[in-house]
Amino acid sequence: MSEHPRTIRVIGIGTGDPEHLTLQAVRALADVAAVFVLDKRAETADLVTARRRICEAHIARPYRLVTVDDPPRERRPADYAATVEAWHAARAARLEAAFADGLGTGEVGALLVWGDPALYDSTLRILERIEARGRLALACEVVPGISSVQVLCARHAVPLNTIGGAICITTGRRLAAGWPPDTDSVVVMLDGDPAFAGLDPDLTIHWGAYLGSPDEILVAGRLGDVGEEIRSLRAEARARHGWIMDIYLLTRRDAGRGV
Repeated sequence: MSEHPRTIRVIGIGTGDPEHLTLQAVRALADVAAVFVLDKRAETADLVTARRRICEAHIARPYRLVTVDDPPRERRPADYAATVEAWHAARAARLEAAFADGLGTGEVGALLVWGDPALYDSTLRILERIEARGRLALACEVVPGISSVQVLCARHAVPLNTIGGAICITTGRRLAAGWPPDTDSVVVMLDGDPAFAGLDPDLTIHWGAYLGSPDEILVAGRLGDVGEEIRSLRAEARARHGWIMDIYLLTRRDAGRGV
């Protein structure tokens, strides 16, 4: 392999507000030669457009925008782990080919990740796969971003944790198996079809969709009172946009709030 590998910067860009970019992220973009974007086809074209605008605003030198077709993924698989494994492998193969063709030896490329690269995002695992294959020499640099968890709490002006309480960040699939033990606050991400029927209706929910964007929607209250409203708003928004990114915080109503 080359003694001067290509460099890939994985840059967290926040949740939709251009001002979510940190100064570190802006500096990291300044000298990139190519930006690689996984394109999920027409239904999420506005997400690609948002990345283009970020690049145009913060990259003064000539650069290449390389779009890579995102491999399709079964959303309700019988074997979730095997499906994700296959999807990650397909993504790795396509990105590896794109890096080899679209980035010269010694050049710097970038992947712009919504929120923070370390939180429920597959990019770092996929780069690990490429490195493990040993066919392409890559140096990886990571720039943290503002996560949807932070933005959700900021928009609702609530602390994430109860006083001395534990926090669990999980998925809708995991929450369906039951409330995490010894936990007062649960943040739920990647919930394709929120099913609140099995949860305590006295939980407090803080929900947000399209956080940081002009389309942002916020709802908060007792779960038993606002759960169906959230489901309805979510369905309407998804039908209108063709996609949705949302997140919610559940808290036991009798738990203390604070540090």
